[in-house]
Amino acid sequence: MNYARTGMLMAALTALFGVVGYLLAGTGGMLIALGIAVATNLFSYWNADRLALSAYNAQEVDERSAPDLYRMVRDLAQRANMPMPRVYLIQEDQPNAFATGRNPQNAAVAATTGIIRTLSYDELAGVMAHELAHIKNHDTLTMTVTATMAGAISTLASFGMFFGSRDNRPNAIVQIALMILAPLAATIIQMAVSRSREYEADRIGGEICGNPVALADALAKIAGGVSHIPNETAEAKPATAHMFIINPLSGRGMDSLFSTHPDTGNRIAALMEQARAMGAASNRGGFAGGASQNPLAGGREPGPWG
Repeated sequence: MNYARTGMLMAALTALFGVVGYLLAGTGGMLIALGIAVATNLFSYWNADRLALSAYNAQEVDERSAPDLYRMVRDLAQRANMPMPRVYLIQEDQPNAFATGRNPQNAAVAATTGIIRTLSYDELAGVMAHELAHIKNHDTLTMTVTATMAGAISTLASFGMFFGSRDNRPNAIVQIALMILAPLAATIIQMAVSRSREYEADRIGGEICGNPVALADALAKIAGGVSHIPNETAEAKPATAHMFIINPLSGRGMDSLFSTHPDTGNRIAALMEQARAMGAASNRGGFAGGASQNPLAGGREPGPWG
């Protein structure tokens, strides 16, 4: 259902792009809108990961510079049967993490120093499993495309008065309505896509790490940290907020039309239900399956990295 919902929302966003172009300047405007969509998505496809990591001054780490984090991601990627992504650290006190990249072969996961100091080993592994789920599901590309198209629709609507001839240009009232309603509709669709992908990444992340309870505990801790510690880079670049496991912005909403993320309480409830279904509800100290079957088990406290 989540995949079908995402597909329908993406189709709606594409249709909205064409409708805005057509209303602004007829068939020619629709073709202009299509050209803008193609150009912006091609740019995002090749550059979004580099731009996102650069925006947060993320530094790539390896097995020598961050051995526990690197090995954790490597082991989780093996469990998920997917390529090992690049691993980055962000010097940021707010506990948070995100994934980026156009496909599993060209992907990266990034964790803040704040999240490494805040979470236990099992909890952090749950977060990394969530991010790997985004990569495996191609959510990183999906959300890049939706964010780019939503931004392009807003730009197209804002500059609609310059498109088309006077004969086919809509009247002033229609133009003003488009300038207000088109970006609003695009934003609502983008946020809905983002929320549906978060629920799915939680579910698959719980399967990858084997302990949905650890991920649920991590979400609670991250949400508490986010509410007290601002992320100035995210505040300056709110278009990147959808990438993070928890909305990093101070003006967060609940499970509303304009929220990039589902309500954390709803996510935790879904993960606890998943844990009960997996028989892992009592396994809070480590991953489901035990230390003998899981190389990540051990219930470590935060650090040696923090």
